[in-house]
Amino acid sequence: MGQRAVFFVDAAHFVLGAYLGFVWCFERVFVKSGAGRQRFNVLGALNAVTHELITVTNEAYINAQSVCDLLDRLAGLGLSIPITLVLDNARYQKCALVFEKAQALNIELLYLPPYSPNLNLIERLWKFVKKQCLYSIYYPDFGQFKTAISGCLEQCHTTHKSALDSLLSLKFQTFKNIKSMP
Repeated sequence: MGQRAVFFVDAAHFVLGAYLGFVWCFERVFVKSGAGRQRFNVLGALNAVTHELITVTNEAYINAQSVCDLLDRLAGLGLSIPITLVLDNARYQKCALVFEKAQALNIELLYLPPYSPNLNLIERLWKFVKKQCLYSIYYPDFGQFKTAISGCLEQCHTTHKSALDSLLSLKFQTFKNIKSMP
């Protein structure tokens, strides 16, 4: 078995609205919030070892064509080793269009078991992005909202590198000696 480039893939749908970090007070406090009608979608592929992030973004919907665009971007990296993508079971990732594109580009698709976001490394990145630039922060317009998210993602290898290196480790929670109820 040889070397491979393994990327964890998932989409995040950031909605312009209130992301409360925490609130505790003796009197009523009103928190400014966006309308919640606009969303910034990010389909990302996170390299499991180097933590390089490849993204496809839009303001409409993530669909099978978005996944194909991401596959093209990954193939365009010019890696000399085979590529494996670890994906969840989103419907738009398990369709004929995506299968055919991946096969044409010689990219292996590996699907996680259903309902196991804890096994998808990129979920930790999405949580980090929300904590860094969304929780308890008000954005007066959608442009500033998108800029904050994009800026955070672009700084993964610079400003946030040390925090992400410890967060994006390949240590996953396992369960041993579990007794399940019948």
